[in-house]
Amino acid sequence: MKTGTKVWGRALAAGAVMAAATAGGVAAADGVSYQELADALHTVMESDRTVYTRTVVNRLQNEEKVIKASEHWKDDKALPLPAQMFRFGAEMAAEKQKKFTYSLLSEWPVNKQNAPRTPVETEGLKAVASTKKPFYKEETIGGRKYFTAVYPDVAVSPACVSCHNEHKDSPRTNFKLGDVMGGVVLRIAMQ
Repeated sequence: MKTGTKVWGRALAAGAVMAAATAGGVAAADGVSYQELADALHTVMESDRTVYTRTVVNRLQNEEKVIKASEHWKDDKALPLPAQMFRFGAEMAAEKQKKFTYSLLSEWPVNKQNAPRTPVETEGLKAVASTKKPFYKEETIGGRKYFTAVYPDVAVSPACVSCHNEHKDSPRTNFKLGDVMGGVVLRIAMQ
C-alpha cells in the first residue's frame, strides 16, 4: 500500500471516529477507548495544522513572499497564523458540541491566555516537552470527569520558529525546528 493511501485511510478513519464522537456517546463507537478516540482526533488536528503551516504559510510567506502571516491578520490583510487557525477550529468545534474540547497551550505562551490552567495541563506540558510523547490522564473539572490528552506541539516549519523567536511577547526565543513549543490539549467528557 502506498504511503499516501495509508495516510488518507487513517484520516478517513479518524474522521469517522470524530463523527461518531460528535453524533453520540463519546466513549464510543464499539470498543474505541478514550485514548484511541483522542489519538484519532489529534491525528486530524495535527495533519490539518501541519498542512496549513507548510503548504500555505511557509510557502506564501517565506518561500514565494506573496503574503505574510500576521497576528493582526485582519488589519494587515494577511494570513492568520497557524495557531490562530487552530484556535478558530477549536472555537467552532466547541460551538457545535460539548463532548470534547481542544486547545494549543504552552509553558512559554506568546499569548498569556494559552498558558496551562489546570494541574493536569501543567503536568502534561512538562511531560511532552521532555519526552516528545503523548501524555494521558483523567481529571475532574467543575464536577465533571474528563479524559485529558496532551500531545507535543513540534516546530514543523521555519515559519513556526521565526514567529516565536521574533515575537515581542515570547518568553522563549531560542526555538529550533523539531523543538516542542507547547502541547495540544484534548479533553473528552467521560460522563
